[in-house]
Amino acid sequence: MAKLMTYRKLIQRLLTEYAALVNRHPTPGVETLCIFDEERDHYLLVTVGWEQNHRVRNTTLYVRLRDGKFWIEEDWTEDGIAMDLLRAGVPKDDIVLAFQPPELRSLTEFAAA
Repeated sequence: MAKLMTYRKLIQRLLTEYAALVNRHPTPGVETLCIFDEERDHYLLVTVGWEQNHRVRNTTLYVRLRDGKFWIEEDWTEDGIAMDLLRAGVPKDDIVLAFQPPELRSLTEFAAA
């Protein structure tokens, strides 16, 4: 349970930092938001709003905690959140690149599931 609490705090901190970075130079009418669902362990970084009469709605990052691991479902960050998780001390075996097809995950340096 301690590991799960540590991982929850870590993912929330990282997403909050990403949002702060994006919001340093905001686009008028567009917001970057963190969405944390601790009950189900889903964590998202989304952008919503309007820019030049066009609707903006993007999921930049979607990570969930499943079976004691970070499952990276969507990641459009520059360096990839997996690198930040590694720098924070998360072992590669606790990171799943879920956006990769299951049959290719074993070819990565991270957990297959």
